Amino acid sequence: MKLTKTLLIGLVLGVVVSGVLFAAGAKEAALGTEENPIVWAFVPSGEMERVTAGAQAVADMLHDKTGYYFNTTVATEYAGVIEALKSKPASAQMASLATFAYVMAADKGVAEAALVSVRYGSPTYNGQFIVRKDSGINSVADLKGKSFARPDPLSTSGWIIPMLTMKAAGVDTDKDLTRVIDAGSHDAVVAAVFNGDADAGATYVDARTRVEKTFPTVMEDLVVIAVTADIPNDGVQFHPSVSQEMRDKIVNALLEIVATEEGKDALKTAYQWNDLAVHDDSFYDPFRQVLQASGLNINELN
Repeated sequence: MKLTKTLLIGLVLGVVVSGVLFAAGAKEAALGTEENPIVWAFVPSGEMERVTAGAQAVADMLHDKTGYYFNTTVATEYAGVIEALKSKPASAQMASLATFAYVMAADKGVAEAALVSVRYGSPTYNGQFIVRKDSGINSVADLKGKSFARPDPLSTSGWIIPMLTMKAAGVDTDKDLTRVIDAGSHDAVVAAVFNGDADAGATYVDARTRVEKTFPTVMEDLVVIAVTADIPNDGVQFHPSVSQEMRDKIVNALLEIVATEEGKDALKTAYQWNDLAVHDDSFYDPFRQVLQASGLNINELN
């Protein structure tokens, strides 16, 4: 069949107009709608399935309270969440980054603190060095010539602060450790040391309790040889593009959720959060001062 010039132009214009309308419709889907859900990115603090289940349960409660739709995702590494926040447009609008990763993201202008988690009544926590009881390792200085397991290169309690602690004890982490193993989570670090895959490791206090069902003797077989200084807890952060109105609604809903037994259970399942407290970026300033005093350049770890 032959098409007239007028009909052909009409068909082309129709396709173009339809495409423009489709694109416009896609762009008009508001954040928080079913078509454009809020993406909340979590880091692999513990067993992936447990974090995923707890995160989704909290997201479901948030939807009930706010009407917003959420997609939760657990990244395989801390840097993946920062990249999601950095992408243009951002592929994550909320995050639950650990301290050092948050400071890195904040310094890049892609994350702003809103809530800080509370564990055992405190908005701060500590890291610990763990070894097998029969290892012969009794101090941080003894880690020279040993293999070491960490959750992630950007884990505050599992690497950044322990790394600075080792350097202060005369252990050059680049030269004196025979091998550094990226285990993927704090639980996995405990398992690596327990199974003899690493001579030592660092986790938050006390990640050993998270694997007692799998390793019933872990509290006796693994000992803590040192505990780090206080570290600000992880929490909830927003991408700068999220409106203040939306942030306030989500923050208020999370504070209501954590006040319920169901909410506490879900947050504890995901991250062992017992409560949440409102804190902005200034809460992390003392930690920044520790990093500056150590001479550590954040950008070198990017």
